[in-house]
Amino acid sequence: MILVTGGAGFIGANFVLDWLAGDGRSDGEAILNLDLLTYAGNLETLASLRDDPRHVFVQGDICDRALVDRLLATYRPRAIVHFAAESHVDRSIHGPGDFVRTNVEGTFTLLEAARAHHSALDAGERAAFRFLHVSTDEVYGSLGADDPAFAETKAYEPNSPYSASKAASDHLVRAWHHTYGLPVLTTNCSNNYGPRQFPEKLIPLMIVNALAGKPLPVYGDGLNVRDWLYVTDHCAAIREVLARGTPGATYNIGGWNEKTNIDIVRSVCGLLDELRPSADGSHARLITHVTDRPGHDRRYAIDARKIERELGWRPAETFDSGIRKTVQWYLDNPQWVADVQSGAYRDWVAANYATRGQKA
Repeated sequence: MILVTGGAGFIGANFVLDWLAGDGRSDGEAILNLDLLTYAGNLETLASLRDDPRHVFVQGDICDRALVDRLLATYRPRAIVHFAAESHVDRSIHGPGDFVRTNVEGTFTLLEAARAHHSALDAGERAAFRFLHVSTDEVYGSLGADDPAFAETKAYEPNSPYSASKAASDHLVRAWHHTYGLPVLTTNCSNNYGPRQFPEKLIPLMIVNALAGKPLPVYGDGLNVRDWLYVTDHCAAIREVLARGTPGATYNIGGWNEKTNIDIVRSVCGLLDELRPSADGSHARLITHVTDRPGHDRRYAIDARKIERELGWRPAETFDSGIRKTVQWYLDNPQWVADVQSGAYRDWVAANYATRGQKA
């Protein structure tokens, strides 16, 4: 069994579903899924596993050391895959305290519990145990237009409360390996997209707003660049790192897809024009440039050559294939979208964008 934290969130839930699907991608090993079910956690995403004995779900807080200790003692997982995190930059600007608590204190709590668990294992189990920490490319800061992509050796330069909290957690994970010998692995990924993503992030927000005939808010000039990674490709990479990664190592995971935000939005609009045309004209008519957010990093880009060289992983999806699958999934699952659009979500979107206004 493995313990997955945050396994009801976007990437975590996709990982759980992918892991238990089998198909030669894993052996269907059981998962203990620990998630607090905050606004972005959604058990409906895992509805297909409701009666699956291989999936044990526990609602709880990674900051609750007594709970984590109890779960480790009861289920004795051979690995921990740590997704649980506050992850939205805009939310971190409005409320950084939650990010420090979950991303820093939560990771610290897990590391200490894992250290105690690891030390109590027999020699063979201790050698096989892994703590895989899922992080972000945002810890590396911002790139200029001609700068080389982020390699694993790039110095950390976080520029938002979110990225600073993730950088802090990365440093803790590294320290627990070098000081205590905990066999850790760290992955730093680029922007994920795909099915089941909470509609506060760029791509699902654009899909949901466009279908509702609402403005498509684009920060600033829309020329901020991100590398885009389809979520199932990310899940495949994590499986490879967990299985064959070198303890103490970091692996950057990217999609080799650098795109500007405005190009992403136009791609979504073009697919919706094809798959769900509007009587009012192209969905691109809804694009609205709004005041940029504070400290908005200009460009991220991942150099994913190390994971390809050492573990043989490359993304299977191109951006064109991945974005088509993503838009189609949201069109095919309107009830999922409706259910996640709770009052808390609507209040958040209203609060975040109401103060920005249309850019002159």
